Amino acid sequence: MDNITTALITGGAGFIGSHLCKYLLNKNFKVICIDNLITGSLKNLEGIKTGDFLFVNHDVTEHIDIKDNINIIFHLSSPASPIDYLQLPIQTLKVGALGTHNILGVAKSKRATILLASTSEVYGDPLIHPQTEEYWGNVNPIGPRGVYDEAKRFAEAITMAYHKQQGVDTRIARIFNTYGPNMRMRDGRVIPNFITQCLKGEDMTTYGDGRQTRSFCYIDDMVDGLFKLISAEYHLPMNLGNPNEITILELAGKIKKLTGSNSNIIFNPLPEDDPKVRMPDISKAKKMLKWEPKVNLEEGLVKTVGWFKDNL
Repeated sequence: MDNITTALITGGAGFIGSHLCKYLLNKNFKVICIDNLITGSLKNLEGIKTGDFLFVNHDVTEHIDIKDNINIIFHLSSPASPIDYLQLPIQTLKVGALGTHNILGVAKSKRATILLASTSEVYGDPLIHPQTEEYWGNVNPIGPRGVYDEAKRFAEAITMAYHKQQGVDTRIARIFNTYGPNMRMRDGRVIPNFITQCLKGEDMTTYGDGRQTRSFCYIDDMVDGLFKLISAEYHLPMNLGNPNEITILELAGKIKKLTGSNSNIIFNPLPEDDPKVRMPDISKAKKMLKWEPKVNLEEGLVKTVGWFKDNL
């Protein structure tokens, strides 16, 4: 990996992608960012000097034509928040299938190493806890969340097929809940929702009884994990996330306290197929990548709340 110069990032103007662009530029990579801005934003890329950075406004479900040599590819393109993929079900399925097929073709022709950003959602509403990479998942393929879950499951399958049949050097990261600056205010995910509601003095909307659990990984840790994974010789899926579990009600309490808010917590019905638990087993990442999250939830939330205050 010593002679790597150029990285291609699809979905590079999104939340995780924009942080990854800056991370790689800091490591002296040239970075080509492809995004059609359907959920990403150029605001996330502000402050990047253009010398070693190129932004291409393009939909990866259409043919991708890149003249440059590419050494590594991070394929992050996809709506990733429930409000997005419920509004954009067909685009979500197309980017998981056609987009992944197209970018794997680029990886093959450029002889580049490619990392697929998959998701903990491939586990569905899990029947085992915590979730290990060997678990096949419990997904409703025709439920409202199926468009995202199955798009990512297909993306994993085609990535593995390109590795086994075409010899493409692939990685698969199963990303668990990640948070931090550059998330959209009304993203539909719990941390930006709660922070925005608290800062605006609105009610905090909780679904179900609030006892469902999640585990949250700060963005800096996630980006570091993704880079360590693409630098490793490992082709099977790997969980990346924070194994510290918290209930949604506990999270609401922490964010209320941090923002000094008087918002009330209100309860709405649990959406269909919403997972009751979500927590990664990261023993593989610890062992093979020597990676585990360093930023604790309080520290990460302080930084995230600060960013939301500046950008609201």
